[in-house]
Amino acid sequence: MKIAVTSASGQLGSAIVKQLIKEIGKDEVVGIARTPEKAKHLGVEIRQGDYNNREHFNKALQGVDAVLLVSGMDEPQKRIQQHRNVIAAAKQNGVNKIVYTSIVGDEENTAFSPVVKSNRQTEKDVQASGLQWVIGRNGIYIEPDLEYIDTYVKEGEIRNCAGDGKCAYTSRKELGYAYTQMLLGEKHNGQVYNLVGKAITQAELAKLINEVYHTDLVYNPVSAAAYKKERIDELGDFIGTVIAGIYEGIQHGVNDISSDFEKVVGRPHKTPIEMIQEVKNSR
Repeated sequence: MKIAVTSASGQLGSAIVKQLIKEIGKDEVVGIARTPEKAKHLGVEIRQGDYNNREHFNKALQGVDAVLLVSGMDEPQKRIQQHRNVIAAAKQNGVNKIVYTSIVGDEENTAFSPVVKSNRQTEKDVQASGLQWVIGRNGIYIEPDLEYIDTYVKEGEIRNCAGDGKCAYTSRKELGYAYTQMLLGEKHNGQVYNLVGKAITQAELAKLINEVYHTDLVYNPVSAAAYKKERIDELGDFIGTVIAGIYEGIQHGVNDISSDFEKVVGRPHKTPIEMIQEVKNSR
């Protein structure tokens, strides 16, 4: 069974490739990347695939039995057609199964909603493809908070607009386990899964980081408007608005949801402190 993973050079894509290699061996895994050189280190066959280029995927998906479609990072209005390029190429090549990495979130009420809404459209496109399909809705990754820890320590705080809202964090490594099972197990076909862990507040996150990293952080909430301005000033309009919208969603409770992770993997999702320790130990 030949399985292809798109965006294999990215952090989620590479985590899935690495887990697939453990399960079925490197000869059965194909990585697809816009810039193939960036994925060569994975040790599998790498084919070129730019989401904007349908012809790339007509070639990249030849001889492939199943494809893992990692959601693109472009602006929402562009991503729908980009994903359709992959779906259409999969159908043309006789691919049997498509698994899509979607996301948890609110379609209407936050600055992150346009991204969520575009993902929901791709979910519908995958379901209407005529292929076997599985959809995962990813929780928020815990890794970015830990990659940002030097800034947190410098400022002495975690500051955002989540307030007392809870976020069911996950990690890319945990998702690697889940998507591998979704690709390989027929029992998952036709299912939509929430791939999240235990929900915690930002104050609880700060406490756990302090415990593992021996820091002295506190959580300070700010308004959604103030946080959006701060993020846009630092990261630019698109990314800044998206980040602010994610934390606004946490405040609204859209990330405090039940998990389907154990149904997929056969074990409970790792706890927040286990994920934090794992990330620390991997550095």
